[in-house]
Amino acid sequence: MNASETAAAVPNPFDASIVVTGTPVVGGLAYGPVIRVGDRPMFDAHAPEVPEGERDAQKRAFVDAAEAVGARLADRASHSTGVSAEVLTATAGLARDRGWISAASGLIESGTPASAAAAAATEKFVDMFTKLGGVMAERVTDLRDVRDRVVAELLGLPEPGIPTPETPSILCADDLAPADTAGLNPALVVGLAMRQGGPSSHTAIIARQLGIPCVVATADLDEIPSGAAAYIDGDAGTVGSEPDAAAIAAAVTRAREQAALVASWSGPGATADGVPIAILANVADGVSARTATQSPVQGVGLFRTELAFLDRATEPTVDEQAALYREVIEAFDGRKVVIRTLDAGSDKPLRFVDTELEPNPAMGVRGNRTALSHPEIRRGQLDALAAAAQGSAAVPWIMAPMIATVDEAREFAAQVRDRGMIPGVMVEVPSAAIMADAILAEVDFVSIGTNDLTQYTMAADRMSPELASLTDPWQPAVLALIGMVGAAGERTGKNVGVCGEAAADPLLACVLVGLGVRSLSSAPAASAAVGLKLGTVTMQQCREAARAALAATSASGARDAARAVTG
Repeated sequence: MNASETAAAVPNPFDASIVVTGTPVVGGLAYGPVIRVGDRPMFDAHAPEVPEGERDAQKRAFVDAAEAVGARLADRASHSTGVSAEVLTATAGLARDRGWISAASGLIESGTPASAAAAAATEKFVDMFTKLGGVMAERVTDLRDVRDRVVAELLGLPEPGIPTPETPSILCADDLAPADTAGLNPALVVGLAMRQGGPSSHTAIIARQLGIPCVVATADLDEIPSGAAAYIDGDAGTVGSEPDAAAIAAAVTRAREQAALVASWSGPGATADGVPIAILANVADGVSARTATQSPVQGVGLFRTELAFLDRATEPTVDEQAALYREVIEAFDGRKVVIRTLDAGSDKPLRFVDTELEPNPAMGVRGNRTALSHPEIRRGQLDALAAAAQGSAAVPWIMAPMIATVDEAREFAAQVRDRGMIPGVMVEVPSAAIMADAILAEVDFVSIGTNDLTQYTMAADRMSPELASLTDPWQPAVLALIGMVGAAGERTGKNVGVCGEAAADPLLACVLVGLGVRSLSSAPAASAAVGLKLGTVTMQQCREAARAALAATSASGARDAARAVTG
């Protein structure tokens, strides 16, 4: 599709010269000059063989460069919060990965120059991860990012990444390493558009955490020239260049007024007719939890506990884990805190566990399934959570990821109750949604993870840019499953929450509430916009919006139908 065809096919409310469309991820309107990621380091892939006497020095230089990159990423992780910290820690682990370092070192020992060896070893792992698909495929971008950082270190070049603009700008990229996204300054990068990527990729999640309007899977993004004055509409999923000055100025003014309304919202969450809806935060550690307390949230709806385990050579002790968990509980002492047990496996491997590569990690041994082969890890974590909760003013809610059967829910609930805590499970697998009544008979609450539920329902890899339209949580089939869970919650009188990225979409939040969801947990930056929107609609409108969305035959149709009801 060329630029003129694109402009004709896409709504053009600001009379822009070119408009392209993608999948909306983070709402909002931004305007500024277009910048793009700079060139990655270049090296001679056909450089002559390294003399035997110089190979040890080259190998040492490579190992030192990899460690330097890993240390820098780890340091940035220690100064970050939430998903940013999690992603940076995992990327630091890639730079220090023994398999990758060993593969490159072996090539250097046979005479390949260090830079070329780093590239060749990376492509070996890229090929492996691409074939594995799922979450592993997303790490291809991370691997190549690590490669470029290590090569730059070897060549004495500046670390590659995103340019720092002098004025607020729109960043356009084919793809973006999560490590780069985590370092964005939202005061200078005011909008993000990617040609690739999906709505639940790490890059998209971090953009939401930073509150940067974002559109992904924008196939024709190259039609927007670098340096052009452009806008990004994160609600409509459009990017346009050279818009009419008066039209965009008026729209930006309206967006600022709306942002001021959002900033003034202080909670608590409720519909216009007074039905309470808990607005909660996703956190990953004590730092992100303390930061979240500054947002208008009523507690924590998802505490990801992976940071206690990632990049550890040995399993953390019960006391070490308890200290980390206690920071989050104390930050919200007396308020609701929902804690997810370890969600790791071959897609997010632990260094202290021998994990075999699986042909399809997304459907393999991950989440609660790791307890089959390593029950001691879950036992230790539950002991640590119970110890962390001692003396707190509220009992924590504990949920397991990747529950697929009633038996799994029953077994997990018994272990949580034995330790005096409130048991629940994640609904990420369609079977759990279908069996929601029976599962809710065993546990006290459920929380729907819309990212994975969408992936499994639509049989579409959530990291695939080509399938971004299928992995959109607005898909009516996904909404139908959520409705089944919500109805089961109403029948049993037990809470149904959503802690996937869908909970950060204000319009979708109205639909979720209409489907029976009573708590919404997202990045704290999204909480006020969700709460403000819910306060403008009645429960009846939410139910009508849900019915309209379910009657649609596409994700875009569901959006339009819900918007027509809620305004």
